[in-house]
Amino acid sequence: MPSSTTQETPTGTDGVSLSHGLKQRHLSMIALGGVIGAGLFVGSGAGIAAAGPSIVVAYALSGLLVMLVMRMLGEMSAAYPSSGSFSAHAERAIGPWAGFTAGWSFWVLLCTAVGLEGIGAAKIVSGWLPGTPEWAWVALFMVVFCGTNLAAVKNFGEFEFWFAALKVAAITLFLVLGVLAILGVLPGTDSPGTGNLTDFLPNGGEGLVIGLLASVFAYGGLETVTIAAAESENPVQGVASAVRTAMWRIALFYVGSMAVIVTLVPWDSEEVVEKGPYVAALDELGIPGAGQLMNVVVLVALLSAMNANIYGASRIAYSLVERGQGPKGLGRVSGGVPRIAVLASCVFGFLCVLLSYWRPNDVFAWLLNMIGAVILVVWIFIAVSQLRLRRRMEREAPGKLVVRMWAFPWLTWLALAGMAAVFVLMAREPDTRVQLYSTGGMTLALAAVGYAWQKARARR
Repeated sequence: MPSSTTQETPTGTDGVSLSHGLKQRHLSMIALGGVIGAGLFVGSGAGIAAAGPSIVVAYALSGLLVMLVMRMLGEMSAAYPSSGSFSAHAERAIGPWAGFTAGWSFWVLLCTAVGLEGIGAAKIVSGWLPGTPEWAWVALFMVVFCGTNLAAVKNFGEFEFWFAALKVAAITLFLVLGVLAILGVLPGTDSPGTGNLTDFLPNGGEGLVIGLLASVFAYGGLETVTIAAAESENPVQGVASAVRTAMWRIALFYVGSMAVIVTLVPWDSEEVVEKGPYVAALDELGIPGAGQLMNVVVLVALLSAMNANIYGASRIAYSLVERGQGPKGLGRVSGGVPRIAVLASCVFGFLCVLLSYWRPNDVFAWLLNMIGAVILVVWIFIAVSQLRLRRRMEREAPGKLVVRMWAFPWLTWLALAGMAAVFVLMAREPDTRVQLYSTGGMTLALAAVGYAWQKARARR
């Protein structure tokens, strides 16, 4: 067994290992900026429109669930750093079929997300430059970030470092301006008081449920730091630091910004959905050009997510192949980078973009539904894996427990109950019920393939 301060260095199918080109500053900023995802800027408007001011409660509840998941994932990733992250942990704790299912379903999710984020970014740029084709902008973004990820992992780290720095600076400035306006000390603005908060549950419990479901999926992307840690100078320290600061980052950036927005802007304002909640809030303050500047930040968030998801998808695919669970070609490493896996992930992502133009109402819609609840499936694998691995580590290698899950096993079981509750809520809502069933079908199909592969390998 390796010690808690060392890392198992995985090698590709050609015997060449991944590089450790990420520095601690890269990992720290990836952890910080990874919390500020495109889902926060782009997807929160629909949640506010449904839940009203109670969206703050929705984000707080889903944030608590995410904190527990991150703590569990951090415990395992600090003990066993791996580019496969939760997929490798699921294989270690449950069996190869579980790692196969969690890994490939997440790969499909990330590659599809790359396409969606590219489309979102292209819409913003096309709005600034009318007449330019959106698909051409998506292709340009894809080429840039594919090239970045092909070159060296430190390039990915540098891009994410500066992307994250801009996102953190922007949302921090937003929070400062918003709090000053609420207190009535921002020049040229009057305090809104609590006038926008009086109708706290405008659509009743049903609206809160819709807001809760929207908020759960806005937290996607937090797992990237545990994938990236395997290629850092000190993976154990990096994961431990990221997980220990997750609580205040989620509370400040997500819950804090939702509280500022619903205090400043009426929840039923059309601009919240049309322009986005952050742009609407800044326009409400009357700061010249602030709304357009926030559009730049949204664009950066989308490009950052594209970059991170290409990286994450390639490393998940590489790890699966390295463990014998995929086409061997994807596991070839050149210059410390799994370049075939990077290319395959980009091609799949751009194929999703083309499907959005060619077959928007059937194939593309089916694909979106299929990935709708994948993140919840992954979280369940994380929780079950942590339940099993924690007992094993306590017996066999207690020194590996650098990060410990709080109040084990009770909070792990509470998290699982929370995930089950989200599944029940999804089954109740017509819009999310199709996603739940589609994701369930893909998960069962992958589990069946993974189990058949596991049995076949055992007979050899």
